[in-house]
Amino acid sequence: QLQLVESGGGLVQAGGSLRLSCAASDTFSTSNTGWFRQAPGKEREFVVAITWSDGLTYYADAVKGRFTASRDNAKNTMYLQMNSLKPEDTAVYSCAAAPPYFHSGMYSSATSYAYWGQGTQVTVSS
Repeated sequence: QLQLVESGGGLVQAGGSLRLSCAASDTFSTSNTGWFRQAPGKEREFVVAITWSDGLTYYADAVKGRFTASRDNAKNTMYLQMNSLKPEDTAVYSCAAAPPYFHSGMYSSATSYAYWGQGTQVTVSS
């Protein structure tokens, strides 16, 4: 069972930056990975996905141009660099990984991911 642990969350002022990390207990080199977020009283929301086969990234429109996702397969770690943060980015951010070799075009759907971290809180003050 792959385990994921996020870190790097915190409190930042609007316009600031944070970098989230997600460390995996085992390799995810053949798994699609993603980040999701959930704000209080709202449903979980897709943020970004990275495919394992070709390294393509897919961003939600709300974060495109401000967030950058990456992964280091050698370190079993994925990252989310968040710049120009806005109060509406406040949420619990969770990383996720799909089963190995699992192919799905539904990168933005939480159902495409089998493994989840516990989440890290990001709070952006105005």
